[in-house]
This record gives sequence, C-alpha cells and structure tokens, in this order.
Amino acid sequence: MILSQTCVFKSILQHGRCFTRSRFSEKALVSKFTSAPLSSGAIHRTHSSFTGGVERTLVAVKPDGVQRRYVGQIIQRFEKRGFKLVGLKMLQASDGLLSQHYRELVKKPFYPNLVDYMTSGPVVAMVWEGLNVVQSSRRMVGPTNPAEAPAGTVRGDLSLHVSRNVVHASDSVEGAEREIQLWFEGKELLNWECYDHSLTYKEDK
Repeated sequence: MILSQTCVFKSILQHGRCFTRSRFSEKALVSKFTSAPLSSGAIHRTHSSFTGGVERTLVAVKPDGVQRRYVGQIIQRFEKRGFKLVGLKMLQASDGLLSQHYRELVKKPFYPNLVDYMTSGPVVAMVWEGLNVVQSSRRMVGPTNPAEAPAGTVRGDLSLHVSRNVVHASDSVEGAEREIQLWFEGKELLNWECYDHSLTYKEDK
C-alpha cells in the first residue's frame, strides 16, 4: 500500500502527530495497520527472518530544514533507500525535551545557543525501520559538521555550517531506543505491511 506524500503532510499540519490518513478508505487502513505500543524498556530492534535484524531509528528535520522546505526531500531519500516510515509528526520542541535529548551537552557553553536554535521553529520527527537502519542513516546524513560531509549526504548537499546542519539521526541502536521513547509515545508508532519487502531484502537461507 502506498501513502501519498500530500496526505502525509496534510496530517502533519492538521494534527501535529503521526499520520493516519491516506487516499484509501478508513476500513482498509484499519485492516493493514496495527498500533505498536512499546514498553519503556523495549529495544527498537525487531526479530526478522532477514540477515542482521530490523532496527528502528529516530531522524528529525531541525528548524532550519523545515524552514527551508527540505522535509519532503529528506523523506524521499529514506524511502528511496528502502526504509519504512513507522512514525511521523511535527512539533515545537520544549526545553525539557531538548534537555533530555541533549543530556550530554547540557553543561557545554554552546548549549543555550543550541536550545535557541532547536526551539526557533517546528521540528519534524520521524521513526524509520529497516535492516541496519541506524548505521545507514548516519551515513546518509553525514558528519555533524557539514564542511566535512561528502557530497551526496543530506548535510553535504543541504547545509553549510555546524550550527545549522538541517537534520538529526540517532548514533546507535541504544541511542535510538532512548530518543524514540523521548519523542514518541508507543501508540504513535505503527506496524504495517510493506509490499515491496521481498524485493528490497534478501531472506536467510
């Protein structure tokens, strides 16, 4: 089943939470999608018959990326790679959320400027699922400093300065688990069937 980008963005703007609408009937959606509440201690790695195990990771388009209208481009990169979107919402990040997300940086001298930046506009938070998605996402996004990011990465193509680097991606499976729990409630993450799964993944023999 294919969800149109137009409907995804309509749902973001109208609800500010994970998408629930598509061009398909509500009855059809209910039959294909099931809510996936996760306990506070759950690891965001699902068992699979495919090599390496399926992971989930947090990717967030920061305020500068949203203001420059890069949300669609960034979503498209992950879709083209073959990853599955299981959570999506637009929100205004609070100081409390950011202090937990950036807990290792709270005492750094640049932290107040970081908070000012991250609260300067809305953030679009996403959860992507796929084989080795954490490591792959980091490579797709590029180094924190855009000056060091290769062409072809999100930061290498779309940003110039470390203080405005467009996007965040979790740096480890454990980090992804913690960050997803901060940014999403369990009921906002969906398990759904992706019909091209057998085309993009090789089964174990």
